[in-house]
Amino acid sequence: MTTELHILALAGLLQVAQILLYTVVGNMQIDSKTVFGPRDNIGKLPIATGRLDRIIKNHTEGLVMFAIAVIVVTLTDQSSETTRICAHVYLVARLLYLPAYLQGLAPWRSLIWVAGFSATALMLIAALI
Repeated sequence: MTTELHILALAGLLQVAQILLYTVVGNMQIDSKTVFGPRDNIGKLPIATGRLDRIIKNHTEGLVMFAIAVIVVTLTDQSSETTRICAHVYLVARLLYLPAYLQGLAPWRSLIWVAGFSATALMLIAALI
């Protein structure tokens, strides 16, 4: 397994952990009738639950692009020191993004996001050149 694929698997597990954290926090902050209902009219979420929801959505978007980069790099046999470093940067950025967003650390959360996004874009560019 390439380093990039290994990190993709870890990023997938990070998504699982974020979903579990959202579930636990959400279930503690939202009444059980709403939790077990269809959630059609859930309204505004409490701050922590809302932030965790947005973290998951943000990671889902980034994970799709990162997975594309890893697939392109792997299938074209373009793995290099650059793509391996980019994969590590992506994962570290995603790990740092969670507490930064939960704590509302502006502008740090945005800078962390830019690092992960840039690493993904650089992986794609590296595979093309």
